[in-house]
Amino acid sequence: MGERLPGGSSATGARRRPVNIDRIPGSYRDPSGFLFRHRGTLFRYVASSYGAHYDALMRGGLYEELTGADLLIPHEEVPSSEPATRDAYRILAPEPVPFVSYPYEWCFGQLKAAALCTLELQKRALAHGMILKDASAYNVQFRRGRPIWIDTLSFEVYREGTPWVAYRQFCEHFLAPLVLMARVQAEAGRLLREYLDGVPLEVAVRVLGTRAALSPAVLMHVRLHARSIRHFADTSSTVEPKAPRMRGLALIALIESLRAAVQGLEWTPSGTQWAEYERTHGYAAESLEAKHRIVADCLGAVGARTVWDLGANTGDFSRLAAGSGASTIAFDADPAVVELNYQRTVADGEAGVLPLVMDLTNPSPDLGWGLRERMSLVERGPADLLLALALVHHLAISHNLPFELIAEFLARLGRHLIIEYVPKDDPQVQRLLRSREDSFTQYDREAFERAFCRFFRIADRAALPASGRVIYSMTSAGA
Repeated sequence: MGERLPGGSSATGARRRPVNIDRIPGSYRDPSGFLFRHRGTLFRYVASSYGAHYDALMRGGLYEELTGADLLIPHEEVPSSEPATRDAYRILAPEPVPFVSYPYEWCFGQLKAAALCTLELQKRALAHGMILKDASAYNVQFRRGRPIWIDTLSFEVYREGTPWVAYRQFCEHFLAPLVLMARVQAEAGRLLREYLDGVPLEVAVRVLGTRAALSPAVLMHVRLHARSIRHFADTSSTVEPKAPRMRGLALIALIESLRAAVQGLEWTPSGTQWAEYERTHGYAAESLEAKHRIVADCLGAVGARTVWDLGANTGDFSRLAAGSGASTIAFDADPAVVELNYQRTVADGEAGVLPLVMDLTNPSPDLGWGLRERMSLVERGPADLLLALALVHHLAISHNLPFELIAEFLARLGRHLIIEYVPKDDPQVQRLLRSREDSFTQYDREAFERAFCRFFRIADRAALPASGRVIYSMTSAGA
């Protein structure tokens, strides 16, 4: 059961000072409640104003249905008659999500799955006389390989004839970026990093252009929807007209139309050398077999619970880490390989690997209000263990990053490190040097070890046979 919280009313009826809670900076938009931490445990405060909606969710069968279908994160009510703040209706202890990711870090398939999850929630809510009052992509996380809704307070009692107030939000958080990713380029998903409240429909229409061939459903929900918004903006009225009243059957038809629009969007990952990396990596069979064995031994020695695989490609070694029992995040800058990785997790029903799009030379920063609403990559660490296999030469050669700067950054991300040194005469490094002058006089194994030993202690090293590559196991100097 949840932890008992101090505060509230005493036995004599006198008010005690409310507990000093650590409110989550990104949880401020909903007047119905917010998230906070107390003694390291995550809780959700439910305001009294939301009480009737909360009771309808819990007593009408919707909560049990959604949690049973793994569509809504489960919670426990804190067993206390003394709420943490004066007007709390309930204090909930939600099941924690192992790693918080954001929509601008998802591949096409993940954003599409999150959109369909949201529509399924809306459909089931209507069947129970409730409705989603918001459709923010930030209310979705990935747990055990599947999207799940994390905001218990998003549901309210449906009043017959009222419109879906979150319709525009759904289109801007999900449909518009999905259309751009499918029809323009997969990297368009990163627009969500600039537009934290969703890609404006007018922006999406401009990027698509007038000649873009769109399905009837997408045409209605993006282009015509944007036109209606623009029409209101061009009028002299300062009050936005009320959305037309909508009966339940019309709402269901709207949901099905949105579902058709989302399901009709497809993207096939291709066009990058890394999407074909498993065929073109250049390892001799002996070297690749040894690499798997060495990395597996290092994973066993560390016993990490959380692993971040940096430059994971399609996740071969991510799965090795997950097989050791670690919750593993597979980062890569290429949306194509992240998409392939995600498709594999779905096809195989994998629960231990979460693929994400992340450019380590420009990782997710602190964003939003006060630069605290969305966490940076660094703030979400440190991981117990980092995998940096066949990565450093790309950072050093392609991006001119000195070994010392790479080592310093990795020391901020993880407590332990399994890293691969690739010598300059390796075919992969030589390929990087074909189109540029070799000015990397400090790129050698001695310089590599010297730089990393400023921030890590080398626990072990092993050379790969038939190769000049070396696998190192290191521990952060501060661990």
